[in-house]
Amino acid sequence: LQVKATQQTQITGAAAFELYDTYGFPLDLTSLIARENDLSIDEDGFLKELEIQKDRSRAATSIETDDWMQVHTDVSTTFLGYDQQNAAVQIIKYRRVSQKGKAFFQLVLDQTPFYAEGGGQVGDSGFLANNHERIRIFDTKKENNLIVHLASELPKDPKAAFTAQIDTQRQNDTAKNHSATHLLHHALRTVLGTHVEQKGSLVNEKGLRFDFSHFSKVTDEELAQIEQMVNEAIAANIALHEHRALEIEAAKAKGAMALFGEKYGDKVRVIEFGASVELCGGIHVSNTAQISVFKIVAESAVAAGIRRIEAITGPGAMSYFKDKANQLEQIDALLKKPKDLVKAVEELQNKNILLQKELERFAKMQAQQLKQQLKAEVQQKPGFNVLFKTLD
Repeated sequence: LQVKATQQTQITGAAAFELYDTYGFPLDLTSLIARENDLSIDEDGFLKELEIQKDRSRAATSIETDDWMQVHTDVSTTFLGYDQQNAAVQIIKYRRVSQKGKAFFQLVLDQTPFYAEGGGQVGDSGFLANNHERIRIFDTKKENNLIVHLASELPKDPKAAFTAQIDTQRQNDTAKNHSATHLLHHALRTVLGTHVEQKGSLVNEKGLRFDFSHFSKVTDEELAQIEQMVNEAIAANIALHEHRALEIEAAKAKGAMALFGEKYGDKVRVIEFGASVELCGGIHVSNTAQISVFKIVAESAVAAGIRRIEAITGPGAMSYFKDKANQLEQIDALLKKPKDLVKAVEELQNKNILLQKELERFAKMQAQQLKQQLKAEVQQKPGFNVLFKTLD
């Protein structure tokens, strides 16, 4: 209509693209509506706008990396994180990286206690420090088999010696959640069946997310049973048994389960917590009691035949229970501290239902009265009836 109002016969490419990009109108639909109104579309202009948008998207996500700057002789990084949370290190090489208009640095060390993101577990953060400076490491990733430490700034003297120190609290909380995923996996297979297989996971210091194969929604009763099994394993104070370089066939013979999406070589690391036996390269607690407590907070569908459980442990779970207790106390106070809180809430709900029905009955009566009143006020004119009335 706007195009016709200006007596134009063509919808510009920019206008067609705005309909597509902002309002979700596909070009075919816009073309159909245009033809019905004797209009054409500048399709070349539309394609030009589409390409500009693609270029913007590529620019926003592109990563530009400088060449590696060698500092010390290149060696394979030794990972110390299973036994140490700090270590004396040297920077082997570094490079500058630009992404989304921001610059940071990738550092490769001769040895490191920092765990690189993998197996669903997030990478460690922490810092490099010596007597002269302290450099924050905000993430650790693996790239082309290199453990790469991400820092917002470069040390003033990259050749200097440093102490690498991870954020111990963050890693400890992450380890609790990671070990809990192993206990959860075993509980799921016990309660739901051996068809359950891990299909993805995310583990950080705040909680855990575990995707698994299952054909239906997990019932509240099943969730309660799974949660109880995990907490019983935590209370049992089960010690971690770790095999760091086991032959893959020997690991399979032990019944070790592989994690979804992970690639394994001839030598694998096996993590055992009692009946839970899995291949895993992540950081774990030394015994299940360190997890403290396990609480499922959500269960949902991810895709056909794939379910997701979200849970919390340790400090996160304690904070969750504290918030729930505070909410319960507030509800108790609002209801004047009844002897039976559940019964009081049920009575309040029932009373609300009765009041709602009463309101509906009054509304119906009021509407009927209004109808009669309006009918009585209709004025008869020659050939028609008329009513003038202002209503609330």
